[in-house]
Amino acid sequence: MVTDELLVDLRQLTRFDPDHLPQEILLTEALYRRFPSVPQVVSFDTAFHRDLPRVARQLAIPRRYEAKGLQRYGFHGLSYAYLMEELARLGDRTSTSGRAILAHLGSGASMAAVRNGTSIDTSMGFTPTSGLVMSTRAGDLDPGLAYYLARTEQMTAAAFQHMVNHESGLLGVSEISSDMRDLLAKESVDVRAAEAIALFCYQAKKWIGSFAAALGGVDTLVFTGGIGENTPVVRARICEGLGFLGISLEESRNAKSAGVISPDDASVTVRVIRTDEELMIARGAMQLCTATMSNEARTEL
Repeated sequence: MVTDELLVDLRQLTRFDPDHLPQEILLTEALYRRFPSVPQVVSFDTAFHRDLPRVARQLAIPRRYEAKGLQRYGFHGLSYAYLMEELARLGDRTSTSGRAILAHLGSGASMAAVRNGTSIDTSMGFTPTSGLVMSTRAGDLDPGLAYYLARTEQMTAAAFQHMVNHESGLLGVSEISSDMRDLLAKESVDVRAAEAIALFCYQAKKWIGSFAAALGGVDTLVFTGGIGENTPVVRARICEGLGFLGISLEESRNAKSAGVISPDDASVTVRVIRTDEELMIARGAMQLCTATMSNEARTEL
């Protein structure tokens, strides 16, 4: 629930997220002035990863910065929380016991490694810029690029930040579009589109492999997000060559984006689940508001 104390904490955190959090705080304050009696709830996209093991949280920079809050936080937590609820509803045991890799592939893209229902690693780190190649975000880069471009192109820190968030990824490599649908349509006639798609799929495949190593294997792989839910050819290319992990696709099921796209006898269940982050926000707000009202009623009694 939004309180004065929470807003104080959020203002102190704006240095971590200067692109979004200040505007969200302003909106919260404006709503409070207009509707002072209406409760407000904030929902954190990092919450799903709050129990990451220390080895997954730490950044390999001087330890003094950890005390200032510099660590891996991870994002897309609302989507991953929804997927875990759906796995439970579908009777998939990895919702509580087992090893799952969740691949949220959309304009923003990330993956999470989940063991026994708890996130143990995720591809996004201190900011959502890191990890997988995305529509306009670069994903993981050699940190030396920032210094190199500052020396050779006189690129400022702000310009570098803009480039890796808004001019890179599929858009930067293809020089055509940030939309996977556009690139697939031009793949056969423009090598830049083909290379952008290949890079996206290659990096996604690598992350699945690394998370399988962290988990000691995989029982369920879930595709979600705009690309993950709707693009069979991308799913097929990502999974190609992962048979050594037990990952394979049944071609006709994948073509129809069925709920399960792996063969019945596969050792790894590969699923397509349509995510619903807005529903998770609504559920959380309803639960919190209901609990708060119940507590107030008990206090009055």
